[in-house]
Amino acid sequence: MAVVSVRTNEEETKLFKSYASLHGISMSEAYKRALLEKIEDEFDAAEMAEEVEKFDKNPKTHSLDELRKTYGL
Repeated sequence: MAVVSVRTNEEETKLFKSYASLHGISMSEAYKRALLEKIEDEFDAAEMAEEVEKFDKNPKTHSLDELRKTYGL
């Protein structure tokens, strides 16, 4: 397992420790969660941009009734 060092100023350290304590997690876990969430958000934004681009090229939509009939729901 790798060890990563993060430099923070005193104010940031207090904020991060307070956040971790409030959520009952370690500072390490708080950093990991924050970075993973940021990565997920960027991935989701890129995926959304691709879907919007597809929709812009073919803006056909289907009503809920059409979907129910198509998929037998």
